[in-house]
Amino acid sequence: MTDGLEILPVRGIGHIVAGDDLVELIAAAAPWIADGDVLVVTSKIVSKAEGRLVEVPADGEARDDARREVLASETARVVARRGPTTIVQTHHGFVMAAAGIDASNVDKTHLVLLPADPDTSARQLRAGFRARGLDVGVIVSDTMGRAWRNGLTDVALGAAGIEPIRDHRGETDPYGNELEITQMAVIDELAAAGELVKGKCDQVPVAVVRGYPRSGIRDSSDGAAVLLRDAASDMFSLGTAEARALGLREAAQLPDNALPGLPIDPAALERAAAAVADALSPATTVTPAEAITGSGATAALHLTTRDMTPIGLMRLGADAHRLRAALAAESIVTLSLPHDDGIRLELSGH
Repeated sequence: MTDGLEILPVRGIGHIVAGDDLVELIAAAAPWIADGDVLVVTSKIVSKAEGRLVEVPADGEARDDARREVLASETARVVARRGPTTIVQTHHGFVMAAAGIDASNVDKTHLVLLPADPDTSARQLRAGFRARGLDVGVIVSDTMGRAWRNGLTDVALGAAGIEPIRDHRGETDPYGNELEITQMAVIDELAAAGELVKGKCDQVPVAVVRGYPRSGIRDSSDGAAVLLRDAASDMFSLGTAEARALGLREAAQLPDNALPGLPIDPAALERAAAAVADALSPATTVTPAEAITGSGATAALHLTTRDMTPIGLMRLGADAHRLRAALAAESIVTLSLPHDDGIRLELSGH
C-alpha cells in the first residue's frame, strides 16, 4: 500500500538523435530524480537514441509504398485489416496497429520503429542510473488501442528493476474470499499514469512516478515480455472477419480421418443441428443421433432425401457438408460414409 503517488514530468530533454546518452540527458533535465522513483520513458526517444529509424520519401505514393514495406518487415503475423488500419503481431510479440511504426514527432523523411528489444533497453537505462548511484525502476512505454474499449492508453513495452505483475493469487480479500486469478499488470498501470503528464504534443518524453512502494524496486529477471499472452491462451488471436474467413477455409477442407472416440455433448449436437436447420433442403431428413461403439465413433447420424434425382442427391451431399461444418464448429469430429439410403455421419468428441 502507498501513501500516494506523484507523477512528475521531465521537461527540457530536447531533440534526440542516434547515439545520444539518454541517461545523461534525463539526469541533466531532472537532477531531482531519487532512489525508488520509476521512470516512464517513451519508446520513441529510446528508438531514436538506438537508431531505429527508417528513411522514407516525404510524401506521395512512394512514401505509402515505403511504409507498407516497413510494416511488412516488422510484422510477424497480420491479426486484422479494416480499411487503412492494419493490426499486426510484431516480432516482439506485441499486437498493435501498424506494428507501432510512428511518423509523429519526427521529420517527414523518417519513420520510427519500436526498440529492437525494449526489455534490454530498459535494463540498460537502469544500469546507467545505477552507475550514477541511483536505484530506479525503468519502464519503456508506448501507446496502444484495446480490443474491447475505445481510446488509447500507454502500456509497458519494456521494464527493468520493477516486478511487472502484482500477483494477488492466494491472498484473502476483506470478505474472506481467496483470490484465484487476480494478477495486476502494474507496469502497464504505471505507464498509463506517466502518460497523464507526458502528452503527445508537449515534448515531454519522460515521466517520473514517485511513491511506488520501495519494495517494488528491485532487480528482476522478468521484464514486460511476461505480459505477452502465449498463443495457446490467446482467445482473440484474429480479428472477427479474419477468424470467420479461417473457419470457412477449414470448413471447406474437413478431413475424413480416424475418430478419437470421445463422448459428445448432447447440447453441442443440438446447437449444430439448429444452426443448419433453416439451410437444409426440405427434402432432406436428419435422424436423431444414435449411440454407437467401435471404429472411434461414439454416435452416428443418418441423412436421407426424398428427392432421388441427381440434383436431389447433390443437395443431400451439400446438406451433409453443412451439417459437418456446424458440428466442427462445436468441436465434434465427423466421418462421412455412404449409406444404402443416404449418407451416414459417424461422430466423436474432439
